[in-house]
Amino acid sequence: MAVSNVTFYERVEEALHDRQLQTALDISTTRFTTGRKNALAALPEAEALRDHARRIRAHTIAHLDRYLAQFADAVEQAGGQVHWAETAAEANHIVANLALSRNVKNVVKSKSMVSEELHLNQTLEAHGMRVVETDLGEYIAQLAEEKPSHIIAPVIHKTREDVANLFRRKLQATDEDLTDVPHMTALARRVLRNEFLQADMGVSGCNFAVAETGSICLVTNEGNGRLTTTTPRLHVALMGMERLVPTMEDLGVMLQILARSATGQKTSVYTNIITGPRRTAAGQPVEPDGPDELHVVIIDNGRSQILGSELAEILYCIRCGACLNACPVYQQIGGHAYNSVYQGPVGSVVTPGLYGLDPWHELPQASTLCGACREVCPVRINIPRMLLKLRSEAVEAGLNPGWLKWSLGLYRQAVVRPSKYHFGSQLTSWISQKVADNGWIKNLPGPLSGWTDHRDFPALAKKSFSQRWREERNQ
Repeated sequence: MAVSNVTFYERVEEALHDRQLQTALDISTTRFTTGRKNALAALPEAEALRDHARRIRAHTIAHLDRYLAQFADAVEQAGGQVHWAETAAEANHIVANLALSRNVKNVVKSKSMVSEELHLNQTLEAHGMRVVETDLGEYIAQLAEEKPSHIIAPVIHKTREDVANLFRRKLQATDEDLTDVPHMTALARRVLRNEFLQADMGVSGCNFAVAETGSICLVTNEGNGRLTTTTPRLHVALMGMERLVPTMEDLGVMLQILARSATGQKTSVYTNIITGPRRTAAGQPVEPDGPDELHVVIIDNGRSQILGSELAEILYCIRCGACLNACPVYQQIGGHAYNSVYQGPVGSVVTPGLYGLDPWHELPQASTLCGACREVCPVRINIPRMLLKLRSEAVEAGLNPGWLKWSLGLYRQAVVRPSKYHFGSQLTSWISQKVADNGWIKNLPGPLSGWTDHRDFPALAKKSFSQRWREERNQ
């Protein structure tokens, strides 16, 4: 994955000063969190369902090799073909070769986080193909030449006015086209419908894959997933190796919690279950639609190293985005500050897990460890535990700033020597009282200015707790 020359803290600073971004994030995350809360409250068995879903994910990941083999066999029995890719480069090579060997010129894509992870668009475009995102949010991001900023809502950072101006520039939209959201959506629909009709290849992701049947499940609210996978003659499905569930019954459980956790809906508008390509008899199609070929590319790209580590629990994730919406850090900085395909609490674990802590060691620090992510996760992933684990590994690897290492070393020396600790406490308290203004410190030096640049710091108490305790006991 490409790494920006701009530091994480510089991106955070920019996001915090972007008033428009702050407004958009506040509106969107509030809507999602409220919707999730109401949707689950209306389901009496919600907590039991979450427990059941966690057991399914834990069991699947613990026996992933078995279910991957079962799934691959079932796909081939249904007429599809399976490809295995250990790296992003291998996956891109497979997809590009499939397209080139079939003279593909136009590609439509349904929403796929894995394709973003692979940078597939750039690979196909380098081979002269035209690639169009068909999820409305992804399409807007593509027109704006931006990365998605949320797992399920790619342009959560944009306002309606932003999109209207973009459509005016890129699609030559008229004022009538931009009257309101329904008119803007209708314009995008007209443009994208033509793209579907011209497409030679459709590329989709995979919300879930069912091992017993070899089926792929796609969940959308716009119908683009169905058109992407049925209109072109060639369908390529990109699947992270962890996306499996064992049975159709298990899929039903996951679908009950996915939409409720993601968007606050009882169920998504379109749930597509794809089992093989279009059926034929005597060389002739016997089904009215569907691709002539279905190829499933099962992608590792670092997942196996997560599987064998203390971060394996993150593979339970069903990509609902609830942890992003609940995270107080994400609510303030949005997705682009992470500079990763995967943002928020889950991204702060997945990204270092896939690509290593260097240079992603800053992401696990982007958390208050408040536990909101774990509380809202539909499969109860203990993200705070893994963030702490990654922070510890960053310290052991010497990746933290020098000033932090020095100050922690100084603190360690103090706390193991009570006399030094008490002297240091008294000195620090005396200094803080001298520089405080009405009990508050306006400016702190060096790295500590990161706090006082945005808020005042309370002066330390004149007397420590131990001093007050001794005085009380002596009275």
